[in-house]
Amino acid sequence: MSVTIKDVAREVGVAPSTVSRTLQDHPSISKETKERVRKAMDKLGYVPNASAQNLAKKFSNTIGVVFPVLSSDDRKSNPFYLEAITAMNQEAGKQDVTISFASGETQEELLENVQLMYKQKRVDGFILLYVRKNDPVLQYLVEQSIPYTVIGQPYQYSNGTSCVDNDNQLLGRTATQYLIDKGHKRILFVTNYEKENVFQERCYGYQKSMEESGLEPFPYAVLKQPSDYIEFEETLKKLEPTACMAIDDMFALRVIQLANLYGYKVPDNLSVISFNNSIFTTLIHPYITSIDIHTEELGRIAVQQFIQQLKAPQAMKQKVLIPHTLIERETVLDRAKA
Repeated sequence: MSVTIKDVAREVGVAPSTVSRTLQDHPSISKETKERVRKAMDKLGYVPNASAQNLAKKFSNTIGVVFPVLSSDDRKSNPFYLEAITAMNQEAGKQDVTISFASGETQEELLENVQLMYKQKRVDGFILLYVRKNDPVLQYLVEQSIPYTVIGQPYQYSNGTSCVDNDNQLLGRTATQYLIDKGHKRILFVTNYEKENVFQERCYGYQKSMEESGLEPFPYAVLKQPSDYIEFEETLKKLEPTACMAIDDMFALRVIQLANLYGYKVPDNLSVISFNNSIFTTLIHPYITSIDIHTEELGRIAVQQFIQQLKAPQAMKQKVLIPHTLIERETVLDRAKA
């Protein structure tokens, strides 16, 4: 049979309540008594019941991390999520908390899982790895006054939300200006999704940078359906871009493959720049020029922001912007020197 609090109390010669308070590191228990209780726990092999402790404590010391409902295999394998949760796990360990994950095949299933985790007191609140319009998960968190932090900029409740994000408009401007400085005037933005804030902000930055330089921005190209990939050849012939801006590194590989298929050589005939600076940038040659959004820092700061909310729930919600870094590699031709 498993060792109980009563067994530990009997071993030390104290009341079970003393053992319970020792587990909570209660200040009413002397340091000497705590040491005796902890030695008895080690001797008897006592393992605290985390669920029971959570019911008795104010906090479970666990953060729920919510994944988006992902509609495509490409997005499911996006390294952003792995890099973010790895950093979050590391930071959680430093803060003496743990991470638990919530996911779902549908939005309804995701909401049910989030509700269950919180109602069972398995988590103190949540970090959302995504933003979407009319998000029922975000609405539930707000209505129930559940602590949460968002990686990204939410469409609703922005003023009262703790956020960690990049300046995505500035990212779009930086990538565009870099191409312009390299002598490119015909620049095409290519993406495999168009409804999320990340794309809209980056695309807006691209458009403004082009207009401010006296250049005409092209309508962005969306490649989601098989027919889109086929029609992309005609788009390249019609618009004759010298450079493409891809929404992320993983998608940039697809763009490069398509360009090669249609007779373009990167970067000689078509330059490519992307975002995230993930592992995909150096999988094959030419290595991809990309803007590092410092995903690990996004995850680390998100954990810190969430814990700060628990410590000071009445404090103003903070919005933290993580700076970016442009990493030059092999996929952008300097036409200014040609």
